[in-house]
Amino acid sequence: MTNNDIFKKLRVALMLRDDEIVEILKLADFNISKSELGALFRKEDHPNYMECGDQILRNFLNGLVIYLRGTKEDPKKPGDVLSKAKSQAKAPGREKTDFIARKRKKFNPDISTVKYKNKPGQGKDKKKS
Repeated sequence: MTNNDIFKKLRVALMLRDDEIVEILKLADFNISKSELGALFRKEDHPNYMECGDQILRNFLNGLVIYLRGTKEDPKKPGDVLSKAKSQAKAPGREKTDFIARKRKKFNPDISTVKYKNKPGQGKDKKKS
């Protein structure tokens, strides 16, 4: 597994956007642009693919510790940081509802079953014996 794979998996697992990753790297005093970051997340056969070096991954992990735990002077609870990020990721006013519950709301039990005229095996399609 390469550094790029590890970086991608951390990004997905923590639900981080590119601008958040840039901020995390800045916490470790490492500056990187969004375009350089995008090159790290490309497929290996892409012409603009860039290999993630040990230094980038190390600085990201160090910045991630500061981002989640805080500093010695200003400690944070990692659970609070992650829950805050998840709540911001959801679109305001759009709550996820259960698919089955939505279908049950749309179902109208007063509608009777419909008999179709052109159902196979009935009418003209039926072979005479």
